[in-house]
Amino acid sequence: MKIIFYNPKSNASGKRILPMSLLALGAVVEGKYDYAIVDGNAVDDPVAAIREHIRAGASLLAVTVMPGPQLSQAVSHCRALKDKFPRLTIVWGGYFPTQHADVCFKSPFVDFVVRGHGELVFRALVDALATGSDYQGIPGLAFRHQSVIASGAKRSPNRELEIASSPRPLLAMTSVAQNPMAPIPHPEHLPAWPYHRLDMPQYVRNTFLGSRTLPHHSSYGCPFFCNFCAVVNMVNGRWLPQSAARVAEIARMYVEQWGVNAIEFYDNNFFTHEARTADFAERILPLHLAWWGEGRIDTLLKYSERSWQLMREAGLKMVFMGAESGSAETLKLMDKGGTMSPDKTLEMAAKMREYGIVPEFSFVLGSPPDPERDVRHTIEFIRRVKRVNPRSEIIMYNYTPVPLAGDLYDAARAEGFRFPETLDEWVSNDWLEFSQRHSSQMPWLRERLRQDIRDFERVLNAYYPTTTDARLTDGWRALLRGVSSWRYASRVYAFPLELRALQKLVHYQRPETSGF
Repeated sequence: MKIIFYNPKSNASGKRILPMSLLALGAVVEGKYDYAIVDGNAVDDPVAAIREHIRAGASLLAVTVMPGPQLSQAVSHCRALKDKFPRLTIVWGGYFPTQHADVCFKSPFVDFVVRGHGELVFRALVDALATGSDYQGIPGLAFRHQSVIASGAKRSPNRELEIASSPRPLLAMTSVAQNPMAPIPHPEHLPAWPYHRLDMPQYVRNTFLGSRTLPHHSSYGCPFFCNFCAVVNMVNGRWLPQSAARVAEIARMYVEQWGVNAIEFYDNNFFTHEARTADFAERILPLHLAWWGEGRIDTLLKYSERSWQLMREAGLKMVFMGAESGSAETLKLMDKGGTMSPDKTLEMAAKMREYGIVPEFSFVLGSPPDPERDVRHTIEFIRRVKRVNPRSEIIMYNYTPVPLAGDLYDAARAEGFRFPETLDEWVSNDWLEFSQRHSSQMPWLRERLRQDIRDFERVLNAYYPTTTDARLTDGWRALLRGVSSWRYASRVYAFPLELRALQKLVHYQRPETSGF
């Protein structure tokens, strides 16, 4: 069996981000099955490339799917390929199909869905398909299930079919089976990624962190249960890391083979375990790297001063953290945990100013049941954060529900919110915006309030230009700040037409939309 791993185009900026999910899948079938990787961010016509592999004998297409632009590409491309090659088996995996497998199967071009961290699930499926054995019991797998029943048959209380003894016409009934999630594979025990399968130099990028930057994913999961975060559904509070020694060896390989001087760690929570972080930092001291990762404010505040010193000396340049809200009440609704509070965000801003590490705080604005109060409160809190540490990067999103039980999701449903029921609806313009947290689909977030958020964001970003856009010269930064200063000082955010024109003139980029 020959496999095609496909990463649909995920951004319009033309940036080539290392397709780590496909490397992880390739690693578990390396040496056993023939496969090719098609990266939609690196190939001009990925459908044509996939067609060539199918004509050369490939029979299975495995697609990684995130909501947003990548989902739109996956839908149109898989539909076209299935029409052209009806015998092609198409498997979807990743964040979107994990959350919405039932929606995926309403489209006939999706044959299987791998839910959660799917390396071992996918390998088990491929083994079953290759040998013609039964795949229906594989944990983490979703699929269409067909049963033949007699016309007029009824289900008994124990869900078995009662078929009358008299002959009746037979009917085929199709349903969707979603097996329980598989255990998360421990990344320390998974094989090394097959980097040789890719043209690695094309993925080395010039970023805020360094002139030669590559990413890595060193741990799976997160031990917390924030009810606005879809990771909870995938890992249920588990966090499994590669060892500090293994991560440091990968960093050394990056340096020696591709001349890397910066690494982005895409873990959901890189800083969960202090001892691992400190050990890693100490091991990479001789490499002179810059690095970035995601963590929790309350976790990092528990780190010792020695660990902070090690991280700084080892090149930690920026940390992304979910501040989420300036309201303790909203944080409670989010299940951020009993130790998280707005005061801790301010404490973290001060600590990172002390160590010269940039904090990147994300905020989720407009949460029900009182979105207007939430927005006003959080805007004022963001101003407080900036007073404590002007270098703080502020990332603002509109609250978007995830299919996870909790107070926020229940409040959203009470306001009339619902998820799309078909893939075609998901890839409409409105829902593509929803996937990027700038949607009009939230009925509780009125247009006037959405505009207020956008106006404040524009003024804030002009008064405090991001440090992640290396193209912004000191002169442009001074101009942006000067033009916006009266608005920021007087809190007049409405109709910032002059800032819109100025930011368009300088092609101003933000990390939440374009990355580093």
